[in-house]
Amino acid sequence: MEFIRIPAGVYAANCYIIYSEISREGIVVDPGGDAEIILGKINENKLSIKYIVLTHGHGDHIGGVIELNKSLNVPVLVHEADKELMEDANKNMSVIMSFGPLEFSPDSLLKDGDVIEFGKLEAEVIHTPGHTQGCICLKIQDHLFTGDTLFKGSIGRTDLYGGDYDTIINSLREKILPLDDNLIVLPGHGESSTIGEEKKYNPYLG
Repeated sequence: MEFIRIPAGVYAANCYIIYSEISREGIVVDPGGDAEIILGKINENKLSIKYIVLTHGHGDHIGGVIELNKSLNVPVLVHEADKELMEDANKNMSVIMSFGPLEFSPDSLLKDGDVIEFGKLEAEVIHTPGHTQGCICLKIQDHLFTGDTLFKGSIGRTDLYGGDYDTIINSLREKILPLDDNLIVLPGHGESSTIGEEKKYNPYLG
């Protein structure tokens, strides 16, 4: 597995282009903006993108979806509980963002335990509600793409629509803490970490 990280959009949400180095088939996770830069990296690396996958429905993670999808023409996947965010600019907060209101219907809805296949890789969908009702993490080999559920030293905010502090803490304890300490954490904002480091230093995982 190979990946390219692009801090995209005005909020520098981490967009990840994840692909098989053998087949060059891949997925784009959380294109929050800068679609032309994302497309440039895809073309530069001669990649065939199979899906656009969203870890959740907030505007800073979906800002580049429509423009990117016009060029790629691939399905957009999101957890079923965040479908309403995709379709409501007030709920996804794009209405107050610089690129303006953004609403669209996803092509396919995910649920906990689903497996997204591309190339010879598999992305396991782990439903981790709390930041939004439909937040997910994606486990691919020894990497965990955590969206806004888990950051280095912190967690996602829970004061926005669909957020709940007790729910995100429960998600972390039940879904994240049991994972292998060596798993590399690649969050929706900021620097990477490992599950072991977060167990040791993240105050919310204590």
